[in-house]
Amino acid sequence: MNRNMAIAIIISGLSLMQSALAESSGKSTYDKACVTCHATGIAGAPRTGNSADWAPRVAAGGNARLYKSALQGTAKGMPPKGGRSDLSDADVKSAVDYMLPKADAKAAAKEAAKPAAKEEAKAAPAATPSPAAAAPAPAPAKAVAAAPAAIPMAGDVNSFNRLLKPVGKRNPAPAEDGIHDPASEGTLALQPPLQAYTGLPRSNAGNRIDWVAALSSKKITPRWDRVDAAADPVIMDLNIVREVKGSMPDVVYPHKQHTEWLDCSNCHPAIFLPQKGANQISMASIMLGEKCGVCHGKVAFPVSECRLCHSKKKDLAPKAAGPVSEAKP
Repeated sequence: MNRNMAIAIIISGLSLMQSALAESSGKSTYDKACVTCHATGIAGAPRTGNSADWAPRVAAGGNARLYKSALQGTAKGMPPKGGRSDLSDADVKSAVDYMLPKADAKAAAKEAAKPAAKEEAKAAPAATPSPAAAAPAPAPAKAVAAAPAAIPMAGDVNSFNRLLKPVGKRNPAPAEDGIHDPASEGTLALQPPLQAYTGLPRSNAGNRIDWVAALSSKKITPRWDRVDAAADPVIMDLNIVREVKGSMPDVVYPHKQHTEWLDCSNCHPAIFLPQKGANQISMASIMLGEKCGVCHGKVAFPVSECRLCHSKKKDLAPKAAGPVSEAKP
């Protein structure tokens, strides 16, 4: 092993140690407060792992300036501490440290290893490939998927089957819901849903409970933080309207009702990119369990309740009056 290779290995080892420390101290804060903007570059935020984004900022003032921007906010729109005033200064600094090595240390180690690798290649004698090694490997045989079996149709083929459970079979007891183990004594100790739902506002959708009304009337009080029972949710009162082609009303997505339950990181950026025009949503994708279908139809009301989402009437422009023709005598 020559000197350059040894240096490259040392640099790589140091970068791995630095990354490990950042993972343990900063990842939690990053996931809670930073990932929404820094994973996608919203409003010009430097993207995690992108050297081109971070290099000018590091050159302009180093880590001290980055810490100051993260703690006090920036004129471009980043709020102090990413909008999480509950975070300590140390938490915020650890999140900055977590993002920086991804952009710099790995790239430095890679660049340092290049000259060493070239020298090793020059010093090594050229190996003569064996006939077996020179021969191209045969292409793997492609598996032929079996044709799906035809689904037998029962009754009138023109009848409309919504595949919805009858009201009497909704919200079964845990031992009968097909999810819990009916042989477990712990399953029998769980409270049946119908008993738990007594007194909650009723709905015609999903499991027949209007959860938004239950939340607004304080019938239920979800806990926002696992440790701090007094922690308040970060609620965003913002409606997003998606225009729909055809005669269906436009879709209104209310952030308020969703953020009363969920932190932004539940949806952004893994399910929805927080950027205008970046999300292609269709009923087909929702029914396949994507986009809105990640929750709706599973833990939220099903897509059969069209008007709960398609709630904004279209603004239809009045038809222009045509020219009035004079009556002939």
